[in-house]
Amino acid sequence: MRKINILWTDDEIEALTPHILFLEEKGYEIDTCSNGNDTIDLVRQKGYDLIFLDENMPGLTGIETLRLIREVRTDIPVVMVTKSEEEDLMESAIGSEIADYLIKPVKPKQILLAIKKILDQRRLVTETTTTGYRQEFSRITEMISQASTFSDWADLYRKIVFWETELEKSTDPAMSQILKMQENEANNAFSRFIINNYPGWMIRDNLDKPILSPSLFSKKIFPLVQEKKPLFFILIDNMRFDQWKTISAELSGLYRIIEEDIYFSILPTATQFSRNAVFAGLMPSEIAETMPSLWVNEEEEEGKNNFEEELFRNQLSREGLKYKWSYHKISNTQQGKKVNEKVRQLLENDINILVFNFVDMLSHARTEVGVIRDLAGEEPAYRSLTRSWFLHSTLFDLLKTLATHQVRVVFSTDHGTIRVQNPIKITGDRQTSANLRYKMGRNLDYDPRKVFELKNPEKAMLPKMNISSRYIFALNKDYLVYQNNFNHFASYYKDTFQHGGISMQEIMLPFACLDPV
Repeated sequence: MRKINILWTDDEIEALTPHILFLEEKGYEIDTCSNGNDTIDLVRQKGYDLIFLDENMPGLTGIETLRLIREVRTDIPVVMVTKSEEEDLMESAIGSEIADYLIKPVKPKQILLAIKKILDQRRLVTETTTTGYRQEFSRITEMISQASTFSDWADLYRKIVFWETELEKSTDPAMSQILKMQENEANNAFSRFIINNYPGWMIRDNLDKPILSPSLFSKKIFPLVQEKKPLFFILIDNMRFDQWKTISAELSGLYRIIEEDIYFSILPTATQFSRNAVFAGLMPSEIAETMPSLWVNEEEEEGKNNFEEELFRNQLSREGLKYKWSYHKISNTQQGKKVNEKVRQLLENDINILVFNFVDMLSHARTEVGVIRDLAGEEPAYRSLTRSWFLHSTLFDLLKTLATHQVRVVFSTDHGTIRVQNPIKITGDRQTSANLRYKMGRNLDYDPRKVFELKNPEKAMLPKMNISSRYIFALNKDYLVYQNNFNHFASYYKDTFQHGGISMQEIMLPFACLDPV
């Protein structure tokens, strides 16, 4: 195994001989230097893994030497060692991208800890993380086999998402592959659970069911509205639970999470159905029957979510609620900036609804745009792009502003998405819907063993275009491809993020209530 090479620069390097011997006994190879100029020469000649650099040296100071090091090598971690605790000096050093900062006098064990923290951190994290997952492996397997209620599945999904993000820190790909196998096993079992239980959830008197899309406002949001404390409901379209966890990590210090829960999307897990149900407080067939002018059928070219504001107004009226409220749909930066300019006005409302479409646009762009497909090849990259968008978004700017006021913020979504991998061959006529995760039509031909079929859509409270219409839903990571030109489209859509079907990622959705710190 290659030794770690360390350079230690200090104008009193002879006094540090005991420290040097201590590190050499630990297996590190140490070069020493007493001034900045010689340090730069050594950095040019040898590939060091780490540099300890004295700040207060005659000639070139530590800060000046550091800047010259960066001109030669930008990747070597540098630990600044100094007698000074002055704040401006620390800021100058930190601004030069040091890896750590130690105050003299330093002890050998302090130096060893700094080395391990910097150079061994990734290895140590890997060892700790993989050990933890190995211990949890049997427990997850047991949870999959025993899950029988929606609460069981929510707990299991939380655990899988936790380990997905934890194993991202690991350099051991084997553990991530094992977790993917467990996640696939879980999704197969979850699909069976939905097939067996979903029709029963449509019965109004059934109390043994999760909170579904139409109940989100009445069960989770309206009870949170308080007098003289505005509530901002932020719906990020197509946001999975793992993406929410990525975003929530960035809110630490600004907000504290009062409640974090999982609710279930209705089928199909598509914007036209699930989001309209959220704002209407009704199932799709109820919207189509009671407010036909606000429901757009699949074969119509008109936008399917143009009436959310009207649907919500009707829900408030049915509930007898007289809130002062606003609704804004944000699809680009300019729209977001306009909303942010109205903060003072929004603070006068009881409820402010903000719908952000970025994640949905990202999933579609990943399908159509090659460079986005490359950037978001797998779930970790998909989460990373979501985090990057959030940190540079007008939404984050708004949240930082709202954190200075007495407000309540609720995050949620309408449905999730899943990276599809297994094409399923079907046939249908021109009236069949185009979605890859579900199909609705009357002349569908498919293998009923590979899908969840609803021959009677009314039992799932779904509208149908004609008396013989039926719905079918893809399971787990399957996607539905027409027989014509099957190989081309199967290849084109493989590994893209889609929604509309049955999977943990599409159905089990985040709900979080936050208050400013």
